[in-house]
Amino acid sequence: MIQATELTKRYGVTSAVDRLSFTVRPGVVTGFLGPNGAGKSTTLRLVLGLNTPTSGTVTVDGRPFADRPRGLRHIGALLDAHDVHGGRSARAQLTTLAVSNGLPRRRVTEVLAEVGLSEAASRRIGGFSLGMKQRLGIAAALLGDPPVLLFDEPLNGLDPEGVLWVRGLFRRLADEGRTVLVSSHLMGEMEQTAEDLIVIGRGRLIAAESLKDFAARATGLHVSVRTPDADTLPSLLADQGAAVRAEPDGSYTVTGLLAERIGELAFAHGVRLHELSPRSASLEQAFMELTADSVEFAAGTDTTDTPDASDIPDAPAPTTRAGASR
Repeated sequence: MIQATELTKRYGVTSAVDRLSFTVRPGVVTGFLGPNGAGKSTTLRLVLGLNTPTSGTVTVDGRPFADRPRGLRHIGALLDAHDVHGGRSARAQLTTLAVSNGLPRRRVTEVLAEVGLSEAASRRIGGFSLGMKQRLGIAAALLGDPPVLLFDEPLNGLDPEGVLWVRGLFRRLADEGRTVLVSSHLMGEMEQTAEDLIVIGRGRLIAAESLKDFAARATGLHVSVRTPDADTLPSLLADQGAAVRAEPDGSYTVTGLLAERIGELAFAHGVRLHELSPRSASLEQAFMELTADSVEFAAGTDTTDTPDASDIPDAPAPTTRAGASR
């Protein structure tokens, strides 16, 4: 479990993370979302002990992660797939991490096979595609068989097969009782993968709840209706206070009435229905609505070009801390 309490990180007068409190539970995949510059990367570095908080605390299974020796046994993390030594082979890179963390060398062979890189084990990483580097970073995160795993944009560069594989991997890890936190901008993928969400903006907490509850907070709940009685149904629903919009495909989008009430009205007035489908708001729609006031870099706005404090590191990250493939 990851527990943050009033977690704060300031760079001068700029707060990259501002009194952030949340819990990441074991046994579920938790999505970590926020606009660019929201402080997600800084938060992950604070969890891993790579940045020092200005105030507040963050613990992993009850202890600050920086206090744990041989960190790969406790947390595995993929922060930046490009942050690797291009002159090393995949096997050499993972072997270095294994030895420095007191892990058996057999784990290198095992995780290379798990991520599908066995045949590329002897190739230099500099010749890897981004998707292959992502797989290598995931292998490094899995190396110590840790109970807690963090992934920052793990799907970048993966082909459709790779995306399906990663989706299944995250679910399997959570089903094993591990804590899995995934930061991503891919709303559609988070909708397929995550069960819980932590959403931040400008370093502050916007939501920490289930994906279903978060999506339900959007204003986009509507009902799709098809009927051959087009002369009757729209006016009938409008008389009940609903907004009815005709769509190019011949259906109607209805807001302001639940599907059950629409069905009752149609039945009572002898109106035939060929479709009656409630449509809940998508995760993307909810995200855009609820983070609108937290977007730092919006297209079409005139802003001063200033550094993003959330991307300023305290110091270079150690190579053995949490599986970041350096």
